[in-house]
Amino acid sequence: MSDKFFLDTNIIVYSFDDSQPEKQQTAQNLIRNALTNLNCCISFQVIQEFLNVATQKFQTPLTTSDCVNYMTRVLEPLCEIYPNFELYRTALEIKEGWRYSFYDSLIIAAALNANCTILYSEDLQNQQRIKNLQISNPFAV
Repeated sequence: MSDKFFLDTNIIVYSFDDSQPEKQQTAQNLIRNALTNLNCCISFQVIQEFLNVATQKFQTPLTTSDCVNYMTRVLEPLCEIYPNFELYRTALEIKEGWRYSFYDSLIIAAALNANCTILYSEDLQNQQRIKNLQISNPFAV
C-alpha cells in the first residue's frame, strides 16, 4: 500500500466498534498502517465528526481524557488538512459535479487537497473516481 490514502470518519469510528469485529479489525489495520508508514492523512472535519460521535453516540462514550489521548496519539499526527477557502471552493465544485452532500464533498476535497489517490469510506460510492482520487470501501466483499 504505497499510495497516499485518506480515512473518512466512519473508518475511525469502526476501529472502536467491537460489535462488528471484522470491520473493527479492518479499520484498526488501516489506522495502524497509516501511523507506521505515514502514507495517510485526515482533515479537521474527520476530527470534529469523530469527537462528536465518540462523546455522544458510542455505546459507552469516551471520556474527555480518552478523547484527548486518542487525539494526541492518532488524530493529530494524521491531520494535514485545515479549513481554507480553496478547500471550500473545491468542495462546492464536487457537490455540483458529482452530487454529493456538502460535507461529503468537503471530505473528498480534503483528500484531493492532500494529493491522496485513495479515499477509504463506507459512506461514499465505492470505486468511483473523482479526478485522481479513487473512493474505496475497505469493507466491501
